Amino acid sequence: MSEHISGRTFLLPDLGEGLTEAEIVRWLVAEGDQVVVDQAVVEVETAKSIVEVPSPYAGRVATLHAGEGQTLDVGKPLITVAAAVAASTDAATADVSADAASVDGEAYREEEKAGSGNVLIGYGTPGGSGTGRRRRPRGASPAAPVVEPVVGPAPISTARSTTTRVPRVISPLVRRLAHDHDVDLHSLEGTGLGGLIVRADVEGAIAEAAPVQGTPEREAPATASAPVPPAAPVAGERRIPLNGFRRTVSEALSRSRAEIPEATVWVDVDATALWELRESTRTAADPGPGLMSYIARFVVAGLREHPVLNARLDTERQEIVAFDAVNLGLAVQTDRGLVVPAVLGAERMTTAGLDAAIRDLTARAREGRATTEELTAGTFTLNNYGSFNVDGSAAIINHPQVAILGLGRIIDRPWVVDGELCVRKITQMSFVFDHRVCDGGTAAGFMRSVADAIEDPASAIARL
Repeated sequence: MSEHISGRTFLLPDLGEGLTEAEIVRWLVAEGDQVVVDQAVVEVETAKSIVEVPSPYAGRVATLHAGEGQTLDVGKPLITVAAAVAASTDAATADVSADAASVDGEAYREEEKAGSGNVLIGYGTPGGSGTGRRRRPRGASPAAPVVEPVVGPAPISTARSTTTRVPRVISPLVRRLAHDHDVDLHSLEGTGLGGLIVRADVEGAIAEAAPVQGTPEREAPATASAPVPPAAPVAGERRIPLNGFRRTVSEALSRSRAEIPEATVWVDVDATALWELRESTRTAADPGPGLMSYIARFVVAGLREHPVLNARLDTERQEIVAFDAVNLGLAVQTDRGLVVPAVLGAERMTTAGLDAAIRDLTARAREGRATTEELTAGTFTLNNYGSFNVDGSAAIINHPQVAILGLGRIIDRPWVVDGELCVRKITQMSFVFDHRVCDGGTAAGFMRSVADAIEDPASAIARL
């Protein structure tokens, strides 16, 4: 038998259940490297997070079809992997080669048959010895990962019928969702084209197993518009293209302003007592909970008193959908732009628990490692714009939420206490709400609930 090289091209999958493109952030392999099934080969940026995409093929990297910084449409070639296979005139072997070259999803099914459980980040093949994946630092010369020698492609069966049905799953996010909720993909009947298992199928299985209340539904993103030809250069003018991240932010903010009739109220708050409480808990060995964790807890308590603000509006059915769970969104500024990941289940946490969760979430968000659920499941947003050393802001509501609370910087100001002028720690809170779900009385009631807790934190915590 002789050998020939069979190249298989992996198309960029839908990494956001409807997103039409992704930006190549960093290649983790180079042309000529050997890769194995499930090895992460590239970091791409979707809506608001960076994810690693694993290869469904084993072999040598023949072609990288896009450069770093380039935006690639879903369904376009991402990487071609070449593997040495035995040549034969046998019809079955020829049929296998045809299957290996196919890019219509057959390789994904065979990957599942071989036992691959990788979805995006941190999930290896069950029962295996690992993927051998290593990340290449920026600027470093690419090197082949330390793995067992690869002499051929991942096994592909020649059988046209088996006793075990192989699930059709293309999107890594669908596999990740199934993995996280222990959903057996073999038990699902796909409703997508040609029996493809889509996100709705997995979510339906999750709902049947354990109905979950309090998670907002997400509407399908708008389809991409036709490409616009580049503008002619003009002297003295410099054009900066919007990347995929910034376009997503732009669309979300525009939709919020276009659809939500918002109103804003604000109040100055004496935060001296809260400041002193925080300082009293700090030691050399333990800094104690931060101010934001206390305020987050007061916000959660305020939302329990005014649940209409922890909600979304179903415009089709003309219903307010209130959530039992408080998934508290936090506005986080990153190198790539603003993201709003959520502390999931904040209503169940203590002040110390919120402090740990907030620190962990904001750190991962700045690294682009917040999960898809954290980036999409928020039910209310808290925005600490005081970190930018400003006092106030009329924020834009994070659609489809119905309200956002902002906190300005805490500074020393003259303040009257019991008829006496003194210096106090003062901050300004602003509250933007959807006027369709409530009126000013409810908004003011929520604001005062949070403000009163900040001004008398000891009493507030005792009631929680």
